[in-house]
Amino acid sequence: MSIEIKPLELAARGSCPQEFSFGSIFSDHMFTQNYTPEQGWHEALISPFHNLSLSPSAAVLHYSQEIFEGLKAYRTPEGKINLFRPEENFKRFNRSATRMVMPEVAVDFHLDALQQLLMLDHQWVPDQQGSSLYIRPTMIATSPKLGLGASANYCHFIITGPAGSYFSGGLTPIGVYVADKYRRAVKGGVGEAKTGGNYAASLYASEEVAKQGFSQVLWLDAVEGRFIEEVGAMNICFVYEDKRIVTPALSGSILPGITRDSILKLAPAIGYEVSEERLDINQILADIKAGKVTEVFGCGTAAVISPVGKFSFQDQEYVINNNETGEVSKHLYDELTGIQYGTKEDRFGWVKTLEV
Repeated sequence: MSIEIKPLELAARGSCPQEFSFGSIFSDHMFTQNYTPEQGWHEALISPFHNLSLSPSAAVLHYSQEIFEGLKAYRTPEGKINLFRPEENFKRFNRSATRMVMPEVAVDFHLDALQQLLMLDHQWVPDQQGSSLYIRPTMIATSPKLGLGASANYCHFIITGPAGSYFSGGLTPIGVYVADKYRRAVKGGVGEAKTGGNYAASLYASEEVAKQGFSQVLWLDAVEGRFIEEVGAMNICFVYEDKRIVTPALSGSILPGITRDSILKLAPAIGYEVSEERLDINQILADIKAGKVTEVFGCGTAAVISPVGKFSFQDQEYVINNNETGEVSKHLYDELTGIQYGTKEDRFGWVKTLEV
């Protein structure tokens, strides 16, 4: 299927502003296509950024049948554009689609659509240090129906926008509140799919702890309220005194992060042992208190690596590494971002470079 391109007039095009925050400014163009059972995916189009038109009875508005992805484009020192493991994002997009009873989008077509969009809006990829172009592929259910059941029709779109650090402090350690009352997802549910309902379920607790000065919530399993799962916007890793990195094993209720997977592959190549385990919050906090856990960090596309400086759990505070960024977190951040921005060797073949 070919993609029709309807660009803005050159004189009307904008460019990347010098100042921006995460998720607040969007590029000139977007990609859209529609799905019906009779035609499959059709009307593939790159056009100026615009509002969508939906029936008030569209299924997405009533039953939350929706998925999305998040990835980035990076400006290299030579002015080229790097994409980091985009195929893995599009494979996960399809796994989420299957779980939410939605049609898949062919990975090669998805990548081609994104590349054509980026070639048109390449001036929106910022060149400031630590900045990037955030990319949000999304699919929503559009059938106008109020009866409970999977939609027949869908809209798939991609929007982009320049992004700085996800957290205002950059690589500065954040405070994390361990949820002891609320739960995010349960095994057998949709916790491993990237669907909006998972994030909506986290908002109440996130807003409450933000008033207390915490940046994120650490979620525990929904059955026993004991085993560590993930942080609101990231997977999480613990560094032990022997430089061993441990992260919760995927359970069906944890999002399989692309950055998480990258760390599991990268860390052994630069001298660290890694393992995926079922982690008891009580044991982890005891290990922090005893000095056995020397660093904690979250990892995800938006923040890349985000050191955790303290946990709060049941009215007790646990400080990690004197609330300072640790050497392992910094090392992994430097290595991973070096690959993404093209300043370090891509030994895994993760980067796809666009010539603009």
